[in-house]
Amino acid sequence: MSEPKWRLDWPGGQGEPCGRATLKAKPEHFRVDEELALDGFPGDASGVSPETLLARDGEHLCLQIEKTGDNTEYVARQLANLSGCQPHEVGFCGLKDRHAVTRQWFSVHRAGMVDSDPDFLALVQARWRVHRVCRFMRKLRRGEHRGNRFSILLTSVCGDRARLEQGLIHLQAKGCPNYFGSQRFGWDGNNLDQACRLKPGRQRGRNNRNGMYFSAARSWLFNEILAARVTAGTWAQALAGEPDSCEATGPLWGDGGTEAGDEQGSLEREIVSRHPALAAVFSQTRMKPERRSLVLLPEDFRWTWEGADGLRLKFGLGPGQFATTLLADLFLVDDASQNTAD
Repeated sequence: MSEPKWRLDWPGGQGEPCGRATLKAKPEHFRVDEELALDGFPGDASGVSPETLLARDGEHLCLQIEKTGDNTEYVARQLANLSGCQPHEVGFCGLKDRHAVTRQWFSVHRAGMVDSDPDFLALVQARWRVHRVCRFMRKLRRGEHRGNRFSILLTSVCGDRARLEQGLIHLQAKGCPNYFGSQRFGWDGNNLDQACRLKPGRQRGRNNRNGMYFSAARSWLFNEILAARVTAGTWAQALAGEPDSCEATGPLWGDGGTEAGDEQGSLEREIVSRHPALAAVFSQTRMKPERRSLVLLPEDFRWTWEGADGLRLKFGLGPGQFATTLLADLFLVDDASQNTAD
């Protein structure tokens, strides 16, 4: 059997995993609540009646929907169909797993349609549970949510309980390497293969699929650089040349490479040079180099043992951070949803 072309498994911050666990044995074992914190967004207010929220001005009707078994983009398309608008007139902040119970906000452009909002909501509520609704002045955009709250029940947990406890305490205090999840790279790294086939000069915004390939390429390069820092034991500390004065970061590659200098910039350029096909993708994209924290530190990280082999974890993560990355730092994870036929 030939070796895989792309590495899709990177070293953890605590060394080898010290336990094994099953994830998503049932969808309700993986719960996600999206948190918004937008200036002027009325849905963030507590204690305000639905009638007051709907009476506010705004061309966009926003709905906090709870879903199971449907991915975010499918729900967005169905909302467009039910409302009679175009798919691009439905907004959301982030993609949520369909093999889970997730709450997230969607916006639907319904200018001048306030009187028919109740009829539209009745159609939506026939398919999904709607927790909150409000009107807002603009469409919700990708990445502008404050973060996500997770409640995850791991089952069939095995491993030395004392060692697992120490690992959990370490995650709570120090976090783990902030890798992008392997799902971003497609099956067997197919999204990376597709990125290498893009013609020089093809712009990121040409279509959504190309944007996905560009994102996969820069995410994989970030993971490779982070892995080198983990191996060297420097992933949680800034090196000489770090552009961010507040934390250790790594590059989201773009046209011009990296903003880091000195030791850190040299390391980042050397690692990317090992992958010329991916580096060439960014030579004429006009994608500005960006930075991403190397450390994933969960908010309000808590855990309780349930029964003989159950472990419930509760924590918050920022946009673009992966719960699966956090779990993989401590466990070999068996994702039961991967064995479910679509």
